[in-house]
Amino acid sequence: MSNYEVLVDENREYNGGHAPIKMWTKGVPVEDEAKQQLINIAQMPFIHKHVAVMPDVHWGMGATVGSVIATKKAIIPAAVGVDIGCGMMAVKTSLKASDLPTNLHDLRTSIEKAIPHGRSAGGGRGDVGAWHNVPEPIFYCFAAELAGDFAYIVNKYPIFAKSNTTRHLGTLGTGNHFIELCLDTDQNVWVMLHSGSRGIGNKIGSHFIELAKKDMEKYFIHLPDDNLAYLPQGTEYFDDYWGAVSWCQKFAMINREIMMEAVLYTMGMSPDLPSFHRTDTIINCHHNYVSIENHFGENVFVTRKGAVRARVGDLGIIPGSMGACSYIVRGKGNPESFHSCSHGAGRTMSRNEARKRFTLEDHAEAVKGVECRIDEDVIDETPMAYKPIDLVMKAQEDLVEIVTELKQVLCVKG
Repeated sequence: MSNYEVLVDENREYNGGHAPIKMWTKGVPVEDEAKQQLINIAQMPFIHKHVAVMPDVHWGMGATVGSVIATKKAIIPAAVGVDIGCGMMAVKTSLKASDLPTNLHDLRTSIEKAIPHGRSAGGGRGDVGAWHNVPEPIFYCFAAELAGDFAYIVNKYPIFAKSNTTRHLGTLGTGNHFIELCLDTDQNVWVMLHSGSRGIGNKIGSHFIELAKKDMEKYFIHLPDDNLAYLPQGTEYFDDYWGAVSWCQKFAMINREIMMEAVLYTMGMSPDLPSFHRTDTIINCHHNYVSIENHFGENVFVTRKGAVRARVGDLGIIPGSMGACSYIVRGKGNPESFHSCSHGAGRTMSRNEARKRFTLEDHAEAVKGVECRIDEDVIDETPMAYKPIDLVMKAQEDLVEIVTELKQVLCVKG
């Protein structure tokens, strides 16, 4: 039995052409601005069956964060967004809580030195403070894997040649991107991180969003929101976008793998930790991406804007805020959600509002027990700016089952 509520019902003709909107949001607040965005999306004529909405839903640039949009013969670039391939990676190690030093400050600062984070022009190999400790064969193996396809993209779109590619490979970024050390209920130590395709993803996403908007103007196509400009399948821009977005998603996946290598290497060099190894439990999943999938008997494009694939048996990662629990989950393959679940807790307020509302003292109290920065630059990421993760998890009990609960003890913010 599905646990969703209906924002727009099944009678498409009655709703003036709207596709149904099914929301897994029982017990979770949803702001009116997000609901209006969803109604706008549901008006698009190529929506397949319905729009699925996850419990961490909130207003987002271009399209609603926490939405799953299945489309036939078209893709909305702004729904995929500009952090193409953003997602999570988690690795369970052989370390136990008792192996960690009492004071984690030195370990945090060593990770911050090894992984470029925050706002910077570069940050790749050769830059000061980069993850240059990681063995070179690992970096160059990954870089070579990306080089060939990117050469093809740049040949047609020279504008991308000046983008940060290898300079951003192995860098965390800003905002809600993070690296954490967590403990599960059996006191095992996990490493978890969150990042995407960095500067090149932003460049490619922004460029094709503008191309789609220009095409809408050219052909006098009126939209409820110009951010819903789309690329029809079979057109030149569609094919170019599909190639570029697929490359960005590969970049993002490899970016997370490289950072994970860097974190584990840095931990291995720490005099405060015993020798350890990673276990077989390794998860690397996108939550901002588009893929071709079969749903309700048809092959369609599925855009997950802040959502994780949750087919039967799929392992996924649902992080809470920097002061709350996170979860390793296993998908139940609910067809109504297009085999999806939430990607996190979801914001309840804008970054500016969080900065105005909360003090450093508020933030320090909320992250008590976590080794992390406490300064003005992270106030917008304070736990109070996010929905309660327990309510989010309860609202999607028919989408995933909890495999492991994690609690962070160290957090590096972008």
